[in-house]
Amino acid sequence: MAIGDVVGSIGCRFLREKLPTLKKSEGIDLVIANGENSADGNGITPASANFLFGSGVDVITAGNHTFRRKESYPVFDSSECLLRPANYPDGTTPGRGFTVYDFGRTQAAVINLMGCMYMESLNDPYIVIDGILKQLDTKIIILDFHAEATAEKLALAYYLDGRISAMFGTHTHVQTADERIFQNGMGYITDVGMTGPYESVLGVKPELAIRKFKEKLPVRFDLAVGKCKMDCIKFTVDDKTGKTVGIKRMEIL
Repeated sequence: MAIGDVVGSIGCRFLREKLPTLKKSEGIDLVIANGENSADGNGITPASANFLFGSGVDVITAGNHTFRRKESYPVFDSSECLLRPANYPDGTTPGRGFTVYDFGRTQAAVINLMGCMYMESLNDPYIVIDGILKQLDTKIIILDFHAEATAEKLALAYYLDGRISAMFGTHTHVQTADERIFQNGMGYITDVGMTGPYESVLGVKPELAIRKFKEKLPVRFDLAVGKCKMDCIKFTVDDKTGKTVGIKRMEIL
């Protein structure tokens, strides 16, 4: 199961409320959640990472807000299940961009990459993932591609079909209705969505987002409150072939 960007402490608490029951009802072996906005104000902290792990998340991925909080740098170095985009520069960037998670009967590799269109300029994601795939010998490989442009996500999906098990997009906080299984068995969705306040603009109080667009001046964004949702997608993957055989998009209210 892949869970869309968790926004702030309110999103973390809602995930903790809903995830344990969902894991049981859906028979989930592995939970991946994008946590780059899990700290209030954006970024990820040791506390927000530990909260997500303690709530049933197995692997946390990140994106362009990965390193907003310097106190998280040591956690990226020490935790094998807290990932940052693999196309950050090697040698100078804390943490790792992929991991292999053992959940009993088999293993699954989880990779985190970030797009380059309308985003920070990082290393070429095509070259980076080609290098990672050469290092892996697991049948099941899951990718979180944190990117803005839908075309960039789709192009990479076609490039990877038949080479990985599933790819889900994050970053836009808007769940897309294009879940599918590609011709060669890769599960896909352009963006899995967001976990956080339902009545919001990507998690932010609507009036603040409106002020920003109208007045063009700096605005301190505060998180909205109230009713929440958790956007997620379930990939059913064949252990022997590594191919996706089922896909289910969900919005948990």
